[in-house]
Amino acid sequence: VASLGIDCFSCQPGLWAGGMDRAEAVVIGAGVVGLAVAREIARRGREVLVLEAAPLIGSGTSARNSEVIHAGIYYRQRSLKATLCVRGRELLYRYAAERGIPHARCGKLIVAATEAQRAELALIEAAAASNGVNDLERVSAEAVAEMEPELRCTEALHSPSTGIIDSHSLMLGFQGDIEDHGGVVVVDTPVLSACLSDSDGGVTVTTGGSTPMVLHCDAVVNAAGLTACHLGRDLQIGLPPPPTPHFAKGNYYTLCGRSPFSRLVYPVPEPCTAGLGVHATIDLAGRTRFGPDVEWLTSGQLTKVRSEEFPEHLYPVDPDRAAGFYAAIREYWPGLQDGQLQADYSGVRPKLTGPDDAQAADFLFQYTHESRRLGLGWGGSVALYGIESPGLTASMGLAELVCAEGLGLLPA
Repeated sequence: VASLGIDCFSCQPGLWAGGMDRAEAVVIGAGVVGLAVAREIARRGREVLVLEAAPLIGSGTSARNSEVIHAGIYYRQRSLKATLCVRGRELLYRYAAERGIPHARCGKLIVAATEAQRAELALIEAAAASNGVNDLERVSAEAVAEMEPELRCTEALHSPSTGIIDSHSLMLGFQGDIEDHGGVVVVDTPVLSACLSDSDGGVTVTTGGSTPMVLHCDAVVNAAGLTACHLGRDLQIGLPPPPTPHFAKGNYYTLCGRSPFSRLVYPVPEPCTAGLGVHATIDLAGRTRFGPDVEWLTSGQLTKVRSEEFPEHLYPVDPDRAAGFYAAIREYWPGLQDGQLQADYSGVRPKLTGPDDAQAADFLFQYTHESRRLGLGWGGSVALYGIESPGLTASMGLAELVCAEGLGLLPA
């Protein structure tokens, strides 16, 4: 859906036609993570070029999610998801406040719909504390009824540091920072291949599109999101082979009528599932949507996935999934009436574990220091795989990690 992406006069195809054939750093992918990484590289004093295969920035996973600023509650202790979510949340709230990015620290309730689920709340609270999230509050059913009168549960956890953000405004902010520091964002420019240079340890990148380029850089970052693993097979940049990706489609339904909640509402996650359950989120206009569910995409559906694009025909929401949404939502909001849900949009999450795996994989961060090995002092190759939720929240934390550990760049 074109309206989910971002168009901007400063990211037009062909911008580099006839221009320079060298950049200090190349970031592949102009989603929220790629833009955050490029922004941080530029802030640390390096010239950066962002290459995006699509005609718009932020038109993949970054445009098709819940736009939630996560607290860092659910993830394994000391995992990248846990540490970067907590760090990224802090950076994101600060950046949004400083730059006037629309956002709200609205809070979230994690609700136990049955007595049996109450024990799960204690486990969630303990996991959050191990990740440094110490502001969760146990809330009785009576207190929940005062906070959200239409919500039904036996007990809940309140997360006051969870919020929502306008992801499109955020990405435009990142892009503006890149350009203010001399960087360039180019769309309609798929990367076809890349290989290490024998002479200086840099990387030669070949692109397609209407104005193909061959350019040399000291550092390259594969932040291509959904197509990162497929692209990684075509990049000979000194990194191990990429893992086999799995793709989980998440469908969303919007609520017709007045929003019943003023906070986000999440059920207790079901064990051995790939998501957090069908939850209720509100946007900055006060509208409520529910989702995502988990719909694993089959290998047959993915035969047309290429390194530069993801099949658009996979995004429409199947109306037959509505029955499952009604059942899941009525577990905590019994007042939902038939006909109140309308199919809205879907997103696809790149995962490194599949439907038969018991535990979700962490983000995968690969890097090599070829440029530093040959005396440049910074640079190298970085790949980011499996950047699903909480990727939006973790984006600025990921950017710090890529720059400091992956590329050897000192803070600005």
